[in-house]
Parts: sequence; C-alpha cells; structure tokens
Amino acid sequence: MLKYKGYTGHAIFDDEAGIFHGEVDDTRDVITFQGRSVDELETAFRESIDDYLEWCAERGKSPDKPFSGRVVLRMPPPLHRRLATEASRQGKSLNTVMLEKLEK
Repeated sequence: MLKYKGYTGHAIFDDEAGIFHGEVDDTRDVITFQGRSVDELETAFRESIDDYLEWCAERGKSPDKPFSGRVVLRMPPPLHRRLATEASRQGKSLNTVMLEKLEK
C-alpha cells in the first residue's frame, strides 16, 4: 500500500508486460500510475497525485479527497427514536450504537 498527501494507492504486477500498474483508492476521480520497479512505482504514485492536484488547481476544481468517514443517513423518525433511546439507555452515543449495528 502506498500513501502520500492523505491519498492511498495499490498496485499489481503484470508479469507479461513486466510493469506495475496502480490506482489511487478512495476517490471518485480515477488516478493511475505505473512503473517497472518499486522505486519507479512510488515516484509515479507521488507524481500522479501532484499532477492531479495541479490539474484541479488550474481548473478551479476542488480535488476529490479520500473518504472522510462521514455519511449523511436519512431514516424514518420512529427508527431514529428507537436508536437514540437505545443509545441513551446504554450510555453510548447514537453514532456508537449505529456503528456497532453496521459492523454486525
């Protein structure tokens, strides 16, 4: 796994072409990179992110950021009430109770 400026990337090796191909994770925009060695791959990863950020700046576009961990969730009021009541009785936050349920 590669990390740079808050972005994470992964790569696979194509043994037929003899090259690593990679992509930045957790963004809607597609950011790719490649290299023939690990050093080339790491350099290409950083350069691809820098190029992407520069491209966004030139166009006045906000760069897509890795997922923040925040999700807006709409639910029926009765469900909201049940979850909030459950959280209160357990002495937990609503967020904690919802995360526990999602992890199951």
